[in-house]
Amino acid sequence: MIGTKELAPAELDKFDNERLVSELAKAKEELFNLRFQSATGQLETHGRIKAVRRDIARIKTFIRERELGMRTEPTAK
Repeated sequence: MIGTKELAPAELDKFDNERLVSELAKAKEELFNLRFQSATGQLETHGRIKAVRRDIARIKTFIRERELGMRTEPTAK
């Protein structure tokens, strides 16, 4: 599977909505930095851009599924 291991679907299911939003913000910031490095010729691993884009899409999917009631937010223990 391409992407970050911490952001696997099984792990994302355990995150509450606030954590998903914060992970989304971190991923978007990382994508910005990777694109900047790519534009300046400093990027060594171009595959990382694809992985981060997939992470962003995966997080957005989880957020949207929770909005539609297809997934439920985990209960606090």
